[in-house]
Amino acid sequence: MKDKIVLITGGTSGIGLALAECFGKNGSRIAFTGRDRTRIEETEKKLASLGIESFGIQAEASSETDQRKAVVQTMNRYGRLDVLINNAGISMRALFSELDLAVFHKVMDINFYGTVYITQAALPYLIRSKGTIVGISSVAGFKGLPGRTAYSASKFAMQGFLESLQSELSRKGVNVLMAFPGFTASRIRENALTKDGSAQGETPREEEKMMQPEEVARQVYNAVLQKKQHIVMTTEGKLSYWLNKFFPGFVSRKVYQKMAAEPGSGLEP
Repeated sequence: MKDKIVLITGGTSGIGLALAECFGKNGSRIAFTGRDRTRIEETEKKLASLGIESFGIQAEASSETDQRKAVVQTMNRYGRLDVLINNAGISMRALFSELDLAVFHKVMDINFYGTVYITQAALPYLIRSKGTIVGISSVAGFKGLPGRTAYSASKFAMQGFLESLQSELSRKGVNVLMAFPGFTASRIRENALTKDGSAQGETPREEEKMMQPEEVARQVYNAVLQKKQHIVMTTEGKLSYWLNKFFPGFVSRKVYQKMAAEPGSGLEP
């Protein structure tokens, strides 16, 4: 990946920042997007301290204009694009019966349509470089989670979109990778939207016991190198993936029990 140009959406924290560090330490030059200018500048300084060349772009993932601008600015800066990592995302936590549908729209706009917008804008350049498109999904992308209806829907939609795109691009030399981390320590649960659209604030899970962003980044980096199309991470994630194919009812019951055990889940025990 030396001297390859990698564009990462949502690159100022969590998995996105870990991806920037991992690819950067292996010689790639990094363009990344973020919503907050101060955090973008802090990220650029952090990456520079590690000897990583980076270029931060202020962009809102749900904005088609901003997503296309991110690609244009990356091309203006570097003249090529080798890897696009669709990482920007937001979660939610509420029972669907109580959910303001504006929250559903917002999650879909960021997680799904944000991926669609920037991928289409980047596609001509990725075809030219025979590059790679990555979608950072979740266990919720192959097994619907109670209390996470909008989030699961957005990740299922992302998977369908990118699988279809993989087929379309199969003779053009562009690889499409879907990555499914398990529960990962990050700010996504703190920023998760509640039923009225306000941020959750506190995570209901023990973050220190989860997969770390650096491990997710390492596995994604290796999968890009190997031109894989699909990776499921963590033992729990792999078990869920395979058992769900043959025993979906059993997995649904186990998933319900796990999610209902979260403080304030709203799910009946």
